[in-house]
Amino acid sequence: MPVPARRRRRDGEARRESVLDAALDIFSTTGLHGASLDQIAERAGLSKTNLLYYFPSKEELYLAVLRRVLDVWLDPLVSLQADSEPAQALRDYIRRKVMLSRDAPQASRLFCLEIVQGARLLRAELEGPLRALLDDKAAILRAWTEAGRIAPHDPHHLIFSIWAITQHYADFATQIEAITGHTLDDPDFFEATVASTQALILGRLGLT
Repeated sequence: MPVPARRRRRDGEARRESVLDAALDIFSTTGLHGASLDQIAERAGLSKTNLLYYFPSKEELYLAVLRRVLDVWLDPLVSLQADSEPAQALRDYIRRKVMLSRDAPQASRLFCLEIVQGARLLRAELEGPLRALLDDKAAILRAWTEAGRIAPHDPHHLIFSIWAITQHYADFATQIEAITGHTLDDPDFFEATVASTQALILGRLGLT
């Protein structure tokens, strides 16, 4: 009996996601050049031939992983809207960013690794969709400043600062655990991290 087309699509999407998950695990540890398609296929539980059906080359797979990482990590920023109440919107944004550092640290580490190496494959994404998104959100922050809703601060540097603080807890998790004895999996440490970051950022903007 033939398999229904909807089920084939669903199964194909599941296999594609399993490849992306496996590739993230390996790329975030070894980088593009240290990883092999054989490793990724084995981790995904597929043959290399099946993997190549979904992603014709290691570079295309790597770029697909990075694009998915960007979608996940930028989703909280997309939610920042002009009609939001600034203090609550920024608190929520910071909390969601710290949650991502707790729940998806490999994504942050891979993105960091790609940027440090010059973003050869990701530069078009950075100069296109990412820049457009940041310019849009910077305009919202600038409008809040002009309306007296937040204290003056360069909006791009504000966003970069939030990224630097929150993603530090993913990229340098080993160092943080060695120094504090805690990780973001500790609920009290997680809440302390969120509260500290919120106080630092909102305090600079004149928000309480």
